[in-house]
Amino acid sequence: MLNEILLNVSVAAMLTVAGSLWIDRLYRTSDELTFPEKISERSKFRRPILFCALVVLNWFVLSTMTAPERFFVLAAIFLLLLMTATDFEQYMLFDAMTLPFAIIGAAFVWQGGLDVQDHILAAAIGGGIFLLLAIISHGSLGGGDVKLIAALGVWLGCENLLNVVILGSISGGLAAVLMIIAKQKTRDGYFAYGPYFALSAIYILLRG
Repeated sequence: MLNEILLNVSVAAMLTVAGSLWIDRLYRTSDELTFPEKISERSKFRRPILFCALVVLNWFVLSTMTAPERFFVLAAIFLLLLMTATDFEQYMLFDAMTLPFAIIGAAFVWQGGLDVQDHILAAAIGGGIFLLLAIISHGSLGGGDVKLIAALGVWLGCENLLNVVILGSISGGLAAVLMIIAKQKTRDGYFAYGPYFALSAIYILLRG
């Protein structure tokens, strides 16, 4: 048991460092950051939070799932946590993370013998609806959110994607209200919804 705990902690530490370095590299090469002058300030808690989340979530996956499912879910959790970090910090969801996430999701569907048509439909309908919402909202939802929902559709299928959208919308809405009450946000200010969809997806994946 002790060896397993130490291994999990070591892997979480390595993933934390690698993931954080990847994010920092994406920030350096991007000219679309929302807060380019506040990178250090907004990312100061990233590594400890990412490390703790990976330790807990990876342990849960390794304890409750079997191969090869666990390897796909571990990869999904890692990428979703990184996307959560970049969206909280810079209101950015990078294609460099969303694309491999979608590709791994397609491999997960194929390997698991899941209903391919259902997952393709979820990606198309979910992405299409969010694209329409992004156009109607004049930027309140960004292109990164649209791509994330489409990628989540690949992973989850129609029913589970709907659950993620509902959970993410409710939790994100509550967080927005609390931030407005606490005067951390204004009613017309930008709000990152991506993290709430990503974290809701992690919850759905852990439910199996």
